[in-house]
Amino acid sequence: MRIRTMLSTARRVAAGPAFTDLQRALRLLHVIAFMAAGDLRARYRRSVLGPFWMTLGTAAGTLGLGLVWSELLRMDRARFVPSLTAGLILWQLLSGCIVEATTTYWRQSAILRNLSVPLSMPPIQMLLKHLINFLHNLPVFVAVLLIFEVPLGWATLLAIPGLLLVAANLLWITLLFSMLGARFRDVEYVVGAAMPVLMFLSPVFYRPSYLPFNGHLVWLNPFSHLIEIVRYPLLGAAPPGFVVLTTVAICIGGWAFTLWLFNAKRNRIAYWL
Repeated sequence: MRIRTMLSTARRVAAGPAFTDLQRALRLLHVIAFMAAGDLRARYRRSVLGPFWMTLGTAAGTLGLGLVWSELLRMDRARFVPSLTAGLILWQLLSGCIVEATTTYWRQSAILRNLSVPLSMPPIQMLLKHLINFLHNLPVFVAVLLIFEVPLGWATLLAIPGLLLVAANLLWITLLFSMLGARFRDVEYVVGAAMPVLMFLSPVFYRPSYLPFNGHLVWLNPFSHLIEIVRYPLLGAAPPGFVVLTTVAICIGGWAFTLWLFNAKRNRIAYWL
């Protein structure tokens, strides 16, 4: 009986407006990508280096934090700095999407109230913008790999499907937080206050294997899996099986809940703005 109920719920979600909205947005993906790139051009208009100021900021952060934290943790810099750099650029992707998602709908309220566009379009646009930012930060990681002569292999190619899986998770997260942020304006401030704390509770500056005890507790944090599924391949190793399975499970469960909520509340979003 429980299985039948779950299948019935899944069929109702699949037949709801959420999939139709996402399909409309995917057909406009080229337009969304152009708008995401336009957001970056507008932000850095009339600057000399443009988005590469972000690259320089990441490079400076990597240099400063690498020198300090390698001493604090008493670790070899050749081992620590590449791990730190990968963690930083991945955390910038995760935190940037989640923080901005809380204001995505009401910042584009004029468009959503006056034009017939897919409601999943603003979250997708915002995610693509941060993925472009991630690509701008990758040269810093490549430079670190060359400086410290980090060995790579075929496992490095697993970073591509790992990043795609992270992007799939970030899409349901941004869609969910966009709805919550439109309904409850305090979500913006709660998330803004929580993310700096979560940064230190997530394996950004360290890895679970660096901890002398209770390292397994770090895996209770979902961000740990979203970071490590890409960081392992970037450092030349395949991610552990439980990291892949957990990330896939988070993706399936997150999308199931978000699509259910989107089907239930989609028609009210315009009234919340």
